[in-house]
Amino acid sequence: MSIINASGLVKKYKDPEDKSKIFNAVNGVSLSINSGEIFGILGPNGAGKTTTLEMLEGLKDIDEGSASINSIDVSSNPYEVKKFIGVQLQANEYFDNMTLVELLKLFLALYNSSHDPLELLKRVKLEDKANANANELSGGQKQRFSIASALVNNPLVLFLDEPTTGLDPQAKRNIWELVQELNSTGMTIVLTTHNMEEAEFLCHRIAIMDYGKIIAEDSPKNLIMEHAPNKIREIKYGNMEDVFIALTGHGLRD
Repeated sequence: MSIINASGLVKKYKDPEDKSKIFNAVNGVSLSINSGEIFGILGPNGAGKTTTLEMLEGLKDIDEGSASINSIDVSSNPYEVKKFIGVQLQANEYFDNMTLVELLKLFLALYNSSHDPLELLKRVKLEDKANANANELSGGQKQRFSIASALVNNPLVLFLDEPTTGLDPQAKRNIWELVQELNSTGMTIVLTTHNMEEAEFLCHRIAIMDYGKIIAEDSPKNLIMEHAPNKIREIKYGNMEDVFIALTGHGLRD
């Protein structure tokens, strides 16, 4: 059963090179994401991944099309939708003079939630950092804390925007384990990533975007077998990186 439905999403911006022109950063994206699924959105920089997420989250207005989460229209009821979604952004800023427990208490108060902040930190394996400030954390610890912050309202759907970018392999794997653990409780997770191994390892299904449109959507295995069955001679078929290159025709943009 789908928990997220989007139909014909469009987001328009002025062309930075010619203000008299308009371009579609997102150009007719439709999605149906199942409850309890880990769903990945891949694409080059500028493909429209983050903008698509921000429209689903109610952080950006939808110029055309519609989206609903848990049967609630995002445009009509953005605050209602925010009650049961969690959002981890690409970058987060916190008050430097507050401890992790104090920050979580602040976020919990905003949602009128009675969750124990120490339990949230334990959930992301940061209980030993309860009295540390956010600026004292490593990159991986900051990412885990940002996920803890997104869990204060016990969300049905968790959005993760490039959650492991810039992390070392161990920190990256810690995030993967956390995502799988959260998903095992029934939480639906929607993530964007440039890491092909991450997408292949975590996601039940993947949508690949380019120039504001979805150009392919399926399970990682099916995408590989359709678009990259013979790319690597050492094994029987290619991987998600081969799928990405085959579909978009170029590497990651700077």
